[in-house]
Amino acid sequence: MAVAAPSDKRFRRAHVRPARRRSWLPSWRTVVPACLVCAVVAYGSYGAVHLVLAADALTIARITVTGTDRMSTGEVLALLDGLRGSSMVTANLEAWRRRLLGSPWVADVAIRRVFPGTVAVAISEREPLGIGRIGDHLYLVDRRGTVIDEFGPGYAEFDLPIIDGLAAAPGGGALVDEGRAALAGRLLTALRDRPDLAARVSQIDVSDVRDAVVILKNDTALVRVGDERFVERVQSYLDLAPRLREEVPQIDYVDLRFDERIYVRPQGSGLRP
Repeated sequence: MAVAAPSDKRFRRAHVRPARRRSWLPSWRTVVPACLVCAVVAYGSYGAVHLVLAADALTIARITVTGTDRMSTGEVLALLDGLRGSSMVTANLEAWRRRLLGSPWVADVAIRRVFPGTVAVAISEREPLGIGRIGDHLYLVDRRGTVIDEFGPGYAEFDLPIIDGLAAAPGGGALVDEGRAALAGRLLTALRDRPDLAARVSQIDVSDVRDAVVILKNDTALVRVGDERFVERVQSYLDLAPRLREEVPQIDYVDLRFDERIYVRPQGSGLRP
């Protein structure tokens, strides 16, 4: 038996209703409670952070100082006035470090946090190698020619050579010429490896940045040692001095810059150096 199919296969829209789309926009019933929760959490977090930063364990209550010899602990703490009582977390230790480096005796410094409540300060002091004579004043200087302090009775324990010729050119703004200071520093640093020689040096002159002049204790001769091999040349002069004195009793200077030859100028010769 045959069944006839409907001839009209068109979709009848009027009999089909579309499903309602779900809205993704939150209603006021959900937005308000969520905002209240976020506000409570934010306020609680702020309060927690504030309480942590204010906790005794995170407040700088103690500052330890090591490495000082010439400086007193009190002098260091005076430069750090204001650090104690601040936060261990937020204190700008690098800024305090730069402040300490402004002290002439401080060559370097390390500052670190030590929980709970302590900041440790390790000082590296400058070491004076000579007494620079600049104009009518005497200054303690280190191996780089950095002026540490004016030399006076408070530093009488230092038995150091006098350094002449350090002064910078007038009008330049600097007290010490960098190149001359470097020459003096290299010479004195080299002599430290030979304490016996260093103890005999009374004075040096670095007016010529390529030719350091050394004067030994109980000796009036100017010993010209150039800008290198300082220990070898000073020792060479000491070895040759007795024989040189036999031939030239009154020596103005001895030039040791030319290793295979030694030039000796007698006092009062009128010759140019």
